[in-house]
Amino acid sequence: MEGHEIIGFVAGFGTTFAAVPDLLVILKRRSSKGMNPTMAGIMGTFQIVWAYYGILIDSMPVVVWNIIAVVINSLMVGAFFYFARTEKN
Repeated sequence: MEGHEIIGFVAGFGTTFAAVPDLLVILKRRSSKGMNPTMAGIMGTFQIVWAYYGILIDSMPVVVWNIIAVVINSLMVGAFFYFARTEKN
């Protein structure tokens, strides 16, 4: 692995897992209050584009971190809709 790939993995780690604390708070309090699913949806959409870009330029760090980020943002959106539905009942 080349030096620039190591920097890419380190940078990607930070930006990818930045949303995890919010996800954990939502899951812990079991509530969708204060969460904006639109932002997570937009981020997830553009992370798919970034992953595709990573494939085009053959950059493993870009692909890996953005796929993980898509999963995290999908969980955020899923948790929002799950808890929003249960809060209405």
